[in-house]
Amino acid sequence: MINIWMNHWFSTAINIVSLLKEGEEDIRIIGSNENEYSVMRIYCDEWYQEPILRGDDYVDFCIDFCRKHGIQVFMPHRGMLEISKHKSRFTEIGVKVMLDDYDIINLLNHKEDAYEYFKNNGIGNVPDYYIVTTAAEFMDAYERILSDYPQVCFKFAKDEGGKSFRLIDNQRKGYAALFKKQNTRMVLDDVMAALNEKEHFAPIMVMPFLPDEEVSVDCLNTKYGLIALPRVKGYEKYEVIRYEDEIINFCELFQNMVKLESPYNIQFKYYNGIPYFLEINTRMSGGIHMSCWASGVNIPYIALKKLLGKDIEWHNNYEPQIVSQVLKPVVIERGMLNEI
Repeated sequence: MINIWMNHWFSTAINIVSLLKEGEEDIRIIGSNENEYSVMRIYCDEWYQEPILRGDDYVDFCIDFCRKHGIQVFMPHRGMLEISKHKSRFTEIGVKVMLDDYDIINLLNHKEDAYEYFKNNGIGNVPDYYIVTTAAEFMDAYERILSDYPQVCFKFAKDEGGKSFRLIDNQRKGYAALFKKQNTRMVLDDVMAALNEKEHFAPIMVMPFLPDEEVSVDCLNTKYGLIALPRVKGYEKYEVIRYEDEIINFCELFQNMVKLESPYNIQFKYYNGIPYFLEINTRMSGGIHMSCWASGVNIPYIALKKLLGKDIEWHNNYEPQIVSQVLKPVVIERGMLNEI
């Protein structure tokens, strides 16, 4: 029996659980989340609600949790940076952590540092950008970018899942705006009004908006070569598995330079036929199950076996495919309405 702990993963990680359990091992998934009613709880063999902790306090909680529940493999999502800094503490108690070392995790999770690293080492293309901490700096960056590109977007330099991403769209009002999704669009006046509430704010990355295709590549380095599964993402309810030499070559160049050993995800965005690096996620992506099922390559299970010291030979069908997923309702808890 292998006890695997997945802490505070997003809801689509239920598919990672399914992929892990496709292997021959007897696997027990222990899940946890601050949210007691996360949908993950009904797909895990054990479930626990986490306390609200951050930083080193959260790492201490993780160490105690591993001891208490006999964890052998820890697949972290929350607190990855802090956990990577203390990987040796987990090793000392016999826990294998599916996460790369702190120095590279820290670099890739700070977007400005990552972009500079890519530029200095000749790894692909990165978009123009400015880091700003005041409203005046933001306005200056906005005007500079708008002189070369049709649209401007921004998000906080420290962000996960693009929660703070906003596209500046000065046409979002009026009749035409009724046909646009508005949740990530803001007019410049509203942006400046919000930023002017603070004299200094957390660093924001201001960039040109690249309107063409987005490609999300799920990757894992193995003894038998780099697994790189590209998904072209769009506004429709499907994604396209498409293998293009330019994208695969960029992924291999990145891997040869950085040498990550745990699963990761690279996001590219095209502009005028050129793919640009957007970001590197040092974890499995929310859509990895679509890449795996379409290609026949089970990244979560191969990564697990690799972490446990066994290399699995894999075979990609390399077939271009259109993939989607079907959502279905599930009951998380019965008889709780009077208590919520």
